[in-house]
Amino acid sequence: MISRRQFIDGLAKGTATAAVQATAKSYGQILGSNERVNFAVIGLNGRAQAHLSSLKANGKNAKITHICDVESTILQRFAGKAERSLGYAPASEKDFRKVLSSKDVDAITIATPDHWHAPMAIAGLQAGKHVYVEKPCSHNPAEGALLVEAQRKYGKQVQMGTQRRSSQVYIETIQKIHDGLVGRPYYARAWYSNTRKSIGTGKVVPVPATLDWDLWQGPAPRQVYKDNVQPYNWHWFKTWGTGEALNNGTHEVDVCRWALEVDLPKRITATGGRYQFKDDWQFYDTLVTSFDYGDKLISWESKSCNGTKMYGRDRGVVIVGTTGSIVLDEGGYELYDLKGAKAGEYKAGEASQSADLTGADHMTDNHFANFIAAIQKGERLNQPIESGNVAVTMLQLSNIAWQVERELKLDQSTGHIQGDAEAMRFWSREYEKGWAPHL
Repeated sequence: MISRRQFIDGLAKGTATAAVQATAKSYGQILGSNERVNFAVIGLNGRAQAHLSSLKANGKNAKITHICDVESTILQRFAGKAERSLGYAPASEKDFRKVLSSKDVDAITIATPDHWHAPMAIAGLQAGKHVYVEKPCSHNPAEGALLVEAQRKYGKQVQMGTQRRSSQVYIETIQKIHDGLVGRPYYARAWYSNTRKSIGTGKVVPVPATLDWDLWQGPAPRQVYKDNVQPYNWHWFKTWGTGEALNNGTHEVDVCRWALEVDLPKRITATGGRYQFKDDWQFYDTLVTSFDYGDKLISWESKSCNGTKMYGRDRGVVIVGTTGSIVLDEGGYELYDLKGAKAGEYKAGEASQSADLTGADHMTDNHFANFIAAIQKGERLNQPIESGNVAVTMLQLSNIAWQVERELKLDQSTGHIQGDAEAMRFWSREYEKGWAPHL
């Protein structure tokens, strides 16, 4: 009987292919399914609060051994909260590379700015760690494809944090749709509304003594530090962020393609702009994008700075079929006939609130439970990276369509843009020398 550590190391070296293909029962015996999985949580300002909550909820099977952030104030604040919540103190680190070198860490969770997601996930795989990476799993389509390839090469579990895939409400409702609840589904519409404020015009200021700005930038080309970027507004700068489409649209667009049982589309259009304020925000605050499959259609509408609800919800999806429509979010669903009359409903809790920037909830608890069970027992991931990357790539291509101001035609097998060399230039990005991710 090989030890758990020997098995993990063997996977990283590609010597345990047969074990990866083992049954859930035998896989659990090899890994030691009763042992807790040791986690390192990296990037602690926002979504990591939900990681802490969910790993505590799964404490029978998980332990946080390390926490990591390049901002010492954020690290110290999170460390105090973690110790109070968990009853023990995880080790604190500034540099994620020290975390990856630790033999005590089995898995990492990544809640850093977007430009770090794929490079850090790939580095984690190369270090022999399992990876839970928040959406979007990459900053650009090339990175996403590289991460999928890395997972296949190194054989570790990689779950993307689109937690609706682990929600019983979504799982059961999507199955009802597949079973014919609205006939043949052919159109899915998703939306997001919020009342974000202006980020103003940033001033170049000295880097705070508490922040390692060079490590924060990592793979991104170097820029001077401005006072309106960290710790949240990086979302709206192209060097580090991916805009509202990837920040929030990923969740509902993924649900749409799940309901319609589709992957990459034939064509993508995207129209919008920065209309509400004049400031440093580099993306749109309002966007309408569509994904055409020939026989099916998905659309997503974003209003980052106007909170007008749709169907009484900040965010959600409506699935349109040949016999009716269904409006769905984590709070349940409403069923309508072809004339728009309500034909049924199911309430499971509160609807999603766009003002909630942390999202500590039962969906995330379930998503982590599934990830842990995949590590311990070989349970099938609810959002393996090859699936999660599809919605991410779709919305990254929406950003490209918006930027070049024209429709994109795709190779549906790869997502590559056809007949448009200028648009295809945005498939990848420039990296700071020595920081580019690679296999």
